[in-house]
Amino acid sequence: MVARTLAFGGTLQIPQTRRAFLADATLAAAATSASFAWPGLARAQANSPFKLSVITDEISPDFDHACSVAAKDFGLQWVEIRALWGKNIADLNSDDVSRAQAILAKYNLRVTDIASPLFKVDWPGAPRSRFSTQNDSFAATADFKKQDDVLAACIALAKQFKTDKVRCFDFWRLDDASSFRAAIDDKLRSATETARKQGIALILENEFECNTATAAEAARLLAAVPALGLNWDPANAVMAGELDAFPAGWALLPKDRIRHCHCKNAVRNADGKVAWSPVDIGLIDWTAQFRALKSIGYRNAVSLETHWRGGGSPEASSRISWAGMKKALEASGTL
Repeated sequence: MVARTLAFGGTLQIPQTRRAFLADATLAAAATSASFAWPGLARAQANSPFKLSVITDEISPDFDHACSVAAKDFGLQWVEIRALWGKNIADLNSDDVSRAQAILAKYNLRVTDIASPLFKVDWPGAPRSRFSTQNDSFAATADFKKQDDVLAACIALAKQFKTDKVRCFDFWRLDDASSFRAAIDDKLRSATETARKQGIALILENEFECNTATAAEAARLLAAVPALGLNWDPANAVMAGELDAFPAGWALLPKDRIRHCHCKNAVRNADGKVAWSPVDIGLIDWTAQFRALKSIGYRNAVSLETHWRGGGSPEASSRISWAGMKKALEASGTL
């Protein structure tokens, strides 16, 4: 192993060889699994003010296996669903839904929200975003013309999976969105109202590749679209250049509009670039962020969205990141 000094202090351990890399990942995963085996874990999480969750495809595209890890190894009672068996949530057919429902029942898991790809597309008439060619939106297949159909499908899925929230985005990021901003806001208002009439809350994730990426941008959008909720993702804000997303960015947000939260982290490496990292290593102080969420009376979901892949595989990386998330929860008095 070699240690890289991080720009904000501390070190990030990096495997020196493939053999060492795999050995360290295996040991970390095994140690993590062992730490989750204690009998009181599920009870402790039931007493958390948050609905602790994980996005299942961050563990594995095999939905059954991901749910098994979430329930048995992590001790969770909730999951967030975005892609199952390599298929985006918006593209599930009736057989897929029935199969997923049976798996959720098998592991006694509930769904926090539908993590849809809604509006993660180019805005029509605008220059093509440099981000739209870099990301497949987790197997999403629909373009702008089909977004109303995506919304309708995800509202129906929310009801089938017994959740009242659908996640959305603010279209692929433009270098200058000012001339399109009013029309985009109108589209988000319309979609939010469509969902509201069906008893579903639309919650927008601040996404570094989309037009609302930072806390400052989220605060502006929430003021413009009063019924819209926020899926607060401080690490995404960091990726967009808001390096002090917590606490400075957090201070800008209307706290009563936060309906969901994604937990991951990012570091600024020695070369100055920002990269994903384990939850307990990075620019976001998750212990403090969890305390802040608790202090405002937040009772909704906090979902692990690993993204970091330094553990050798998505599952191994998610196990390591869950261990860091659990440590921060415990330190903050929220587990």
